[in-house]
Amino acid sequence: MTEAIWLVAAAMAAVLSMSWLALAYENHWQQVFPQTGTLPNRSRLKLTGWAFLLLSAVFCLNADHPSMAVLVWVMLLTVAAFSVAMMLSHRPGLLKMICPPLFAARA
Repeated sequence: MTEAIWLVAAAMAAVLSMSWLALAYENHWQQVFPQTGTLPNRSRLKLTGWAFLLLSAVFCLNADHPSMAVLVWVMLLTVAAFSVAMMLSHRPGLLKMICPPLFAARA
């Protein structure tokens, strides 16, 4: 049971990290926030994205032994990246929920 909780937490952290890394690019930021004239705070988004990527690896290591955890982590990253790409292409507004205002640079 606890393994499932760790894996769900790892999946959520992977999706959040891929979302924040994608929003660090101005094109994706404008796709999600078209009305505002703000730009992304790229360094803050990238730092948070990489931190959550590392956190998802730690969660996977807590769920399984290391050889299996690495395999699961790489597969989670693949699914997370694909999911974020599909969200950006079909419903970019969904990413507004995970992007607090502190990630916007001062215009």
